Amino acid sequence: MNEKSHHNNEELDKKEQQLESFKVDNYGKKMTTNQGVKISNDEDSLKAGLRGPTLMEDFHFREKITHFDHERIPERVVHARGYAAHGEFVVYESMKEYTKAGFLQDPGKKTPVFVRFSTVVGSVGSQDTPRDVRGFATKFYTEEGNFDLVGNNIPVFFIQDALKFPDVIHAVKPEPHNEMPQAASAHDTFWDFVANNQETAHMIMWVMSDRAIPKNFRMMEGFGVNTFRFVNEDGKSKFIKFHWKPALGVHSLVWDESQKISGKDSDFQRRDLWESIEKGHFAEYELGVQILDPKDEFKFDFDILDATKLWPEELIPVKIVGKLTLNRNVDNVFAETEQVAFHPGNVVPGIDFSNDPLLQGRLFSYLDTQLIRLGGPNFTEIPINRPICPFHNNQRNGYSRQTINVGKVSYHKNSLANNTPSTSTEKEGGFVHYEEKVEGRVIRGRSPSFDDHFSQARLFWNSMSPPEKQHILDAFTFELGKVHSKSIRQQVVDMFVNVDKTLATTLADRIDVNPPKGNHVNINASSPALSQSNTIKSPQTLKVGILIGDGFNGTELENTINNFTRHGIQYVIISEKLGTVESAQGQQLKVNETFLTTYPVLFDALFVVGGTAKDQARFNSDMKNYIREAFQHYKPILVATTGEPFMEAANAPEAPGVILEKDNPNFAQDAVRAIAEQRFWDRDINI
Repeated sequence: MNEKSHHNNEELDKKEQQLESFKVDNYGKKMTTNQGVKISNDEDSLKAGLRGPTLMEDFHFREKITHFDHERIPERVVHARGYAAHGEFVVYESMKEYTKAGFLQDPGKKTPVFVRFSTVVGSVGSQDTPRDVRGFATKFYTEEGNFDLVGNNIPVFFIQDALKFPDVIHAVKPEPHNEMPQAASAHDTFWDFVANNQETAHMIMWVMSDRAIPKNFRMMEGFGVNTFRFVNEDGKSKFIKFHWKPALGVHSLVWDESQKISGKDSDFQRRDLWESIEKGHFAEYELGVQILDPKDEFKFDFDILDATKLWPEELIPVKIVGKLTLNRNVDNVFAETEQVAFHPGNVVPGIDFSNDPLLQGRLFSYLDTQLIRLGGPNFTEIPINRPICPFHNNQRNGYSRQTINVGKVSYHKNSLANNTPSTSTEKEGGFVHYEEKVEGRVIRGRSPSFDDHFSQARLFWNSMSPPEKQHILDAFTFELGKVHSKSIRQQVVDMFVNVDKTLATTLADRIDVNPPKGNHVNINASSPALSQSNTIKSPQTLKVGILIGDGFNGTELENTINNFTRHGIQYVIISEKLGTVESAQGQQLKVNETFLTTYPVLFDALFVVGGTAKDQARFNSDMKNYIREAFQHYKPILVATTGEPFMEAANAPEAPGVILEKDNPNFAQDAVRAIAEQRFWDRDINI
């Protein structure tokens, strides 16, 4: 493009932005509250000192969050599309040294739990597999009351202060003038927010990575995100962060596969969870905690209360303390999954809060949003929200009250009922907040220790394997390729040069903007724990599609299937039509799916057996399409002797992850190892 043409494009872009500006209701106006009071700061909540707790007197914060919480009825504002299951948590060892929480005291103690997984951006009717953050919310029904660990599958968040939460969600939701795109961040308003709120940098690197398209809920890591406290019987406190480590490792889809699954099975992840539990393949996770002594609070080059920062596991190890097993599906999705109400303020003695300004705002917002969604203050009486321990108080009446209270006393203190229900001392199990010393001016601001937005984004990039880096670049290219405003595209490139010069420069060339100036921050450290290349790789519960027709070698197939079963691998028989296929030896095999009723993206691997069919030309074409799709998604492809001609027809060469049965006495073992590997990134997929 010549200089004049480039100048003309920039002028057109400016004119488009000016035209858009005139369509904005508040263009050129000063921000006020709904009462007309001019606002001096819309970035930071009101705190007791720059690193202190958020104050209830912050009328602007409460008005803004309350309005946001009540914007949509009755669907959740965020995390609308979710799926859930029941289970149990078992603690491995006593955590008495760190916390007095009852459910963490006795090794082997079982605590009932309910876990809800979700996407953040999409509506209830959206698909399961968009590029998005996933919620991982756990309700522990302990004997001391309900404890809710309300987390995500990404350990950091977009913003540092809860006052900005309505802004990030407004930006990422479908654009209000046309309600598009659904369940997607690839549009102008979101990336405009990113470029103008650079605290998002670290989170964006995660969202552009494979972490934002998990393979299923069972292979998804979970994080508490915010900094909490453990408090022991002696009143000693430790800062903590919560982790969920999946037993099957952390695995993801590839982007093309994710998009195709959305069309082929929009319920892909919820179906996986439901079917796995029904088959007895229970989802398992280990609970881990990072524990930090308060004397080390300022030891690091990041602020431990900043929700846009993680605690590198190499610096602060994750201590594994227990196991979560999801072993029972819900009986009614509405009554349980949709009516469950999580709140990070639901804690038990021994677990307390930090002054993380994102957490401080969540402690108000979650309770507030339940009031509108679930019809008033009695949502705790809905069965899925009800604690298993007794509860007694003077709260009465309100919408949908279920409890029929007897007697005339509903106040404290009283003499008519001998001052009951009465409060409990700390020794009796009464909740007592940690006595943290707080001092400082009442101020609307942010600690300077929150100012570094790029060091950990750079750390994340440094920690990725070459394929993961390529996927991040491709994700940026896709997302920004959907952004119409050239100005926004340029701003994003100029922002992410701080993370990596090569990434930003390559991206600039791909999306038709100027190369960025400057260089990335001088951080060479990495954290191997952040890369999925270092995760657990197990064949258990993975699903193989067996492509087959009549005339197959029954002995070969039987040996392989038996080996699948021994290693917990599932398989589905796929052919031209339902019914049965027959081997050369006369064995009959039931067909589970046809080439039309399923699709290669729904399987973790393919086993190409081949054979004959009534419509051989159609059969050959379907086999070819399945093979090519799986090959291009880097998946294992197992090939029986009778399947080799179909591989040749698909132009699929011998390559990493292609396991041939012919002349291979170790085929069954090699096949299982390949399935466990799941992806072969060094494969040349250009066929």
